[in-house]
Amino acid sequence: MKSTDVEICKQTCLKNCSEDCCLLSDVSTLQNIETLDTTYNFTTSLFLKKKAGNARIIVGSSLGALLGVFILIGAFLFLFWKRRDSEEAEEDHLDCIPGIPTRFSYEDFKAITENFTCKLGEGGFGSVFQRTLSNGINLSIHRVNLVRLIGFCSEKSHRLLVYEFMCNGSLDKWIFLEFRDLALGWQSRRKIILDIAKGLSYLHEDCRKKIFHLDIKPQNILLDEDFNAKVSDFGLSKLIDKDQSQVVTRMRGTPGYLAPEWLKSIITEKVDVYSFGVVVLEILCRRRNIDRSQSEEDMHLLGIFKRKAEENRLADIIDKCSEDMQLHGADVVEMMKVGAWCLQGDFARRPSMSVVVKVLEGSVDVEDNLAYSFSYSPQPPKIAGMGNKSADAATTVPIPSVLSGPR
Repeated sequence: MKSTDVEICKQTCLKNCSEDCCLLSDVSTLQNIETLDTTYNFTTSLFLKKKAGNARIIVGSSLGALLGVFILIGAFLFLFWKRRDSEEAEEDHLDCIPGIPTRFSYEDFKAITENFTCKLGEGGFGSVFQRTLSNGINLSIHRVNLVRLIGFCSEKSHRLLVYEFMCNGSLDKWIFLEFRDLALGWQSRRKIILDIAKGLSYLHEDCRKKIFHLDIKPQNILLDEDFNAKVSDFGLSKLIDKDQSQVVTRMRGTPGYLAPEWLKSIITEKVDVYSFGVVVLEILCRRRNIDRSQSEEDMHLLGIFKRKAEENRLADIIDKCSEDMQLHGADVVEMMKVGAWCLQGDFARRPSMSVVVKVLEGSVDVEDNLAYSFSYSPQPPKIAGMGNKSADAATTVPIPSVLSGPR
C-alpha cells in the first residue's frame, strides 16, 4: 500500500464508502503518531470507518441481550413467588385435615421454649428442647407403643415437631450408659421387648400404608414414667404401599443393626425384624452388639451368641448385674431364641412382627431348627481421608439421629 499524508488519507476514507480503512506511513517524523513500528523505525496512522449498518446491528444485539436478561430475571421472580404462594397454600391446607395435630407458629415455639433454651440434646436431624405446654392442647389419636406427636410448625423454612416427653429417656441409658447401677428386672425387660414388638407390628401391618422404620435401636426406644416402651424417631422411615412386598432403596440405618440383605438394597419389613432381634439380645445381655473394648473374639455380640448356642451355654451371657435376670434364666434363654429367630440370615425365615407378638404373649411357639450362623451387619462405605478409622466412625447416609438426653 502506497504512503500519503494524513489529511489526504482522512478525506479518502470519508469519501470512499467501499474502503474500510486508509493506511499512512511516514518515515521522516515522529509527531502526531498513532503507532510506532520499531522494526523499520517508522510511524503508522490508521483511519477506520464504521458503516451505519454495523452500528445498528451492534445496538440491536445489545438491546436483545439486555431484554433476554430482563426476561430471565422476571421468570425467576415469577417462579419464586408462585412457589412461595403454593407453599403457603399447602401450609394453610394442613389446617383443614381432620385429626391433624395442633399447629403452632414459629413465634409460638419461640415463646414456649423461651427462645429455644433448655436444650436436651442434638442429633443428625436437629435439636431437642423440653418445655411444658399449657392446658387445652388437643392431642391426636395415637398408638400406645409409638411416641405421640402433639403438634408441629410448618412456616416458611421453619419445620418443627412437638412430641410427648418421655421422662425415663431412651433405652440405651438403662442398658449401656448412665443407669447401669439401676438394673431393670426380668419383667420390666420382657414388657419393654413386647412393647417394641407391638409398635413395629402396628407400623408394618395396621397402618393405611406399610411403614418401615429402618432405624430400630435402643436410642430410638423411649420409656415413660412406668417404663412403657415407645418407638420413636421416624427420620429414616419409608412408606410402602400395602401391595408391595419389597422395595429398592439405598442403605440407611445404623451399623450393627443392619440386616445382611441391605447389601443388595432390596428390602422388606424384615429388616426391622432383624434390628429388633439385635435389640432383644442387647436388652437380655446388657451389652452393645459391637463392643470395640473387647477382644476381637468377643467384640460382636452375635459372635458370642453363636458360640454359646453351639455349646448349649446361652445362660452364660445373661446380664450378670441383675440377680432377677439370673433367677429367671430359663425364661431369658427362651427369649434369646425369639431373638435368634428374628436374626435368621434368610429374611424369609424370620417371623413377622405380629407373629413375634403372639410368641411373646404365649399363643405361638418359636420355630425349631434355627440357624445360628448369623451374618454381621454390613458396614457403611469408607469416608475419604479417614483411612482405616472410617469403619468405626462412619454412619450411613443420612446420619441417624442419636440424642444425648431424654426425649
